[in-house]
Amino acid sequence: MAFSVRAVQSRADLKKFINFLYDHYRDDPNWIAPLRIEEKKKYSEKTNPMLHHCDYQHFLLYRDNKVVGRISAFIDRLAIQHWGEQVGLFGSYECIDDEEASALLLNSARDWLQERGMVRIRGPWSFASQEWGFVVKGFDSPPMIMAPYNPPYYDTHMKAWGLKKKKDLLVYELDCDGYELPERYIRATDKLEERYGVRIRPINMKRLKEDVKVIVNVANESTMGNWGYIPVTDEEADDLAKSLKPIVDPELVMIAEIDSRPIGYLIVLPDINTILKGLNGRLLPFGIFRLLFGIKNVRSYRIWALGVIPQYLRKAIDTLFYRRLYEVLSPRNPDRLEANYVLEDNMIMNNPILKLGFREIKRYRVYEKRI
Repeated sequence: MAFSVRAVQSRADLKKFINFLYDHYRDDPNWIAPLRIEEKKKYSEKTNPMLHHCDYQHFLLYRDNKVVGRISAFIDRLAIQHWGEQVGLFGSYECIDDEEASALLLNSARDWLQERGMVRIRGPWSFASQEWGFVVKGFDSPPMIMAPYNPPYYDTHMKAWGLKKKKDLLVYELDCDGYELPERYIRATDKLEERYGVRIRPINMKRLKEDVKVIVNVANESTMGNWGYIPVTDEEADDLAKSLKPIVDPELVMIAEIDSRPIGYLIVLPDINTILKGLNGRLLPFGIFRLLFGIKNVRSYRIWALGVIPQYLRKAIDTLFYRRLYEVLSPRNPDRLEANYVLEDNMIMNNPILKLGFREIKRYRVYEKRI
């Protein structure tokens, strides 16, 4: 039962690459299958503008002509330009629980990156925005929208191959049952709003494309110094607007302005994973109706992104977003609110979240190794 690694070279190979995800997790009760149509888009240059600044190669691992693993190796030219390092990336990693099999996949990614001049390998990274890392804590709950999932043994695979922790990303949860914002918080935000003349407005769905570009511009300015940041292109901004339109709630996507100048943003998404569970990634024949009519009944939400430009970064502008979010969500009686993908050392984000009563429930880990 020898293993063999083969590069993905055809549409048939890519189909096997995508389908292995669904085969691998078929019996896992916590996994929620992403929509197959969205997975296909992720790996096509026609539908994923991120691939336009990446060189990449996918690999499949076989045992007796059966797919038992997969991995992608890629070089993001924008990342290298911004980071100033020859760091290659790996992602789309899925594998049976076998360290020999794992090593073969990681070796293939390493060799491909070395041949192209990379001196370090980092991952798991993704061809989708902000989907980094393996879960290393918190396997007892399903992932929220646009959050990765994996079995516990992946951490063992990474360590066995010599990868070390590079960065942890934290996931917080707020117990919404009977939650009330402290009165002192409301008084403080009243004063803050008056002091700076901040206006928090929802996005305009009639100008969604324009407002998303406003958010992307603020995001590029506000997160430029953050670990892992890669500039977002105009093409990616357009694609983000198109992707979010079917699920976005305009009251939950906010822009902060001072004298009409955008200085911050907040994106909160309804957790459509609660609707997708059991569909096995298929919208047809009935999934499309569940998605269309069920989204209004979703009571779980993910704080997906928040940013404030450097000039106002330490002026507690984020507290105004949290207050407005509380005012929007309270009448809806939410079941669950997650703040997802917070860098472990970003105390400007971590401290306010903890003061609001959130608790850490998951950790994602990104690994790195010299090659």
